[in-house]
Amino acid sequence: MLRYLVAFAALFAMPAPAFAWWEYGHEVVARIAWLETTPRARAEMRRLMALQARLDTPTCPVRTIEEASVWADCIKPLGDRFSYQNSWHYQNVHICRDFDQAAACRDGNCVSAQIERNARLLADRSLPDRERLMALAFLVHFVGDLHMPLHAGDRGDLGGNRVPVSYGLIEGRTNLHSAWDGYIAERAISTPAAGARGLLSELTPDRKAVKREGTVTDWARESWEISRRHAYGTIAEDPCAAMPEGRPVIGEEDVQRLIPVVRTQVARAGLRLARLLDEALG
Repeated sequence: MLRYLVAFAALFAMPAPAFAWWEYGHEVVARIAWLETTPRARAEMRRLMALQARLDTPTCPVRTIEEASVWADCIKPLGDRFSYQNSWHYQNVHICRDFDQAAACRDGNCVSAQIERNARLLADRSLPDRERLMALAFLVHFVGDLHMPLHAGDRGDLGGNRVPVSYGLIEGRTNLHSAWDGYIAERAISTPAAGARGLLSELTPDRKAVKREGTVTDWARESWEISRRHAYGTIAEDPCAAMPEGRPVIGEEDVQRLIPVVRTQVARAGLRLARLLDEALG
């Protein structure tokens, strides 16, 4: 009986799902970037965010970089007004074929292309402040999205949304995407040393510099590879073979192995976002 009570309590102790990387993941990526940008870039972001009323999204404020990090998800329920951005959060590049970002980014409707586009918009000081503030919010969010592996690679299954899994005792509607989007990410980020400062404390200046390197396409390829090797590879010995029948379980041993992978991705996202913000604003 005690064993069942402990299991029941553990189930309700788990966080409830929200957004991609869930809110906590996006906010930590944003906070890392804020801590790592130059004072000049932070000053310009403060100036832009002070104008957040111009976005006319009172239910989705952008008063801080943490709020900006979830704005692009928050506006989804606003319907036709922002429906154009629905496909900008991901790119479904098949993990069992050659990496082909161009096919997944036709007409710029993918997360990699929108990172590059919004970085350009943010840097263009001839544009109205409202447009640059919107670009800032999109950029902060999309860099986080790209570093969630199942926003960069899949097997034609909507980024793992059609792959049922159990996260320990949690099953029901849980799938591979939601397990990585939230449960594993929150577990990894909250593992000591926790949060933005905790993740940064594990990195020397040289290691930070290395993680900031590369192009957006390099980052996309890296995330795509993690999707194949670690996301699908955790539930199937061969990630390109048929998925196991039933509902594979992502257990504690799997989670312990994945925690450093996810922590690295979150740190990379924050440091790379800081670089893009410095290039645009610093």
